[in-house]
Amino acid sequence: MTDGPSSRNQSTIAVITGGTQGLGLAIAKRLATEGARGIVISGRNADRGESAAKSMRTRGTECLFVKADVSIPDDCHRLIDTAIKHFGRVNALVNSAAATDRGTLLDTSLEVWDRHFNTNVRGPFLTMQRVVAHLVETGEPGSIVNILSMAAHCGQSYLTPYSASKGALATLTKNVANALAKRIRCNGILAGWMDTPGESVTQQKFHGAGDDWLAKAEAAQRMRQLAKPDQLAGLAAYMLSPESGVMTGALVDYDQNVAGAYPD
Repeated sequence: MTDGPSSRNQSTIAVITGGTQGLGLAIAKRLATEGARGIVISGRNADRGESAAKSMRTRGTECLFVKADVSIPDDCHRLIDTAIKHFGRVNALVNSAAATDRGTLLDTSLEVWDRHFNTNVRGPFLTMQRVVAHLVETGEPGSIVNILSMAAHCGQSYLTPYSASKGALATLTKNVANALAKRIRCNGILAGWMDTPGESVTQQKFHGAGDDWLAKAEAAQRMRQLAKPDQLAGLAAYMLSPESGVMTGALVDYDQNVAGAYPD
């Protein structure tokens, strides 16, 4: 038993890819609130990363930023190795970094296809491989949370490479969970449409949305809001913590739309 949510991750030392903004940063902050012993966040923007790490340290949690692009194998290896060297061990991993370029079946270039799979599938594969090897060597338990998307079920026509890569990550998540169930838990969260800085950039870049895109989008939703990073972060933190018990191989839809449902 733990003393409650405020301390349920007190033994956690986590690596969070894409942890410098949006959902990844929200998860890092939630882990800090729950007493995490150490957190390593990674991203491609050094200024943003260092600022995020500094803000985490003001919360009383030791936080290290490592500049890394998870589409690059050497960066994946260096990220995990640096975290282990700095803290002595790692027992939690969140794969939140993702490529989100648009592309249909007909207009997706090989370059875009490879970027999605290198970032969204190979990157998590390599970080999981490195963390699991460390846990097997030390004999310690651990927990992994992969951030997927509701697009893994199908996705819009303009999300062909993204949907395919997230579908692949869903299968990889369950495969890893089954293979390592004796000691290491691996779960996934299929996030719905979310209010993040990255989504704002995407809406303006690919869909010509104006500054009022969020208000319009939320007005059209069933619950009158998009998913919020701070809300989802609680679920991720629970999955990482010992409180989630034997939960492994779960792919949780985090959305207000029910997959497979149709209008009455």
